[in-house]
Amino acid sequence: MDNSIDPARIIIAMLVVLGLIGLMALGLRRLAASGKFSGSGMAMPGQGRLSIVETRYLDTRRRLVLVRRDTTEHLILISEGRELLIESNIPAPESTPHA
Repeated sequence: MDNSIDPARIIIAMLVVLGLIGLMALGLRRLAASGKFSGSGMAMPGQGRLSIVETRYLDTRRRLVLVRRDTTEHLILISEGRELLIESNIPAPESTPHA
């Protein structure tokens, strides 16, 4: 058994791994472009009555999500395995500032 390191095998293995990462990135990009996958979870404007207005992370386990349905907003606290409605039936403002 030869314990020496073969540089050619290392380079080939690295190229194979980089190729697989590139294929995965290309596949995810096509999936996102088709509209079947939205990494941010945001709804597209004009598509449906439900959208996420804003998300704020409180810490690594909890986040606040402001959800809009028609002209009403709801504030939800999401943590590991639990959701808690903080406030509901908040009147949505006429226009929302875009970041």
